[in-house]
Amino acid sequence: GETPQHYDQLAEFYRRKRDLFCSMLDASRFTFRKAAGTFFQTLDYANISDEPDVNYAERLTRDPGVASIPVSVFCEKPSQDRKLRFCFAKSDATLEKAAEALCRL
Repeated sequence: GETPQHYDQLAEFYRRKRDLFCSMLDASRFTFRKAAGTFFQTLDYANISDEPDVNYAERLTRDPGVASIPVSVFCEKPSQDRKLRFCFAKSDATLEKAAEALCRL
């Protein structure tokens, strides 16, 4: 199913979602290390665009329709990193659709 039945299954439930999302992104131009202890996977898009992360996140939200959080919004000083956070606490169908769109970039 799409939801764990007991709290002790949560870690494995979200680990599986992370692994599914990451495995589908292996064919993309994003670079990443699998996240640990979070519902967000950070993806580096430096191989795709030189745009600042806030601009790139806004563009991805509009087209292809995949929302993310720019890492720079968590930084006190401006960052030149090209990294976005994507939530993988979604249905498998949503993750598959998002990964397909991201692999086309």
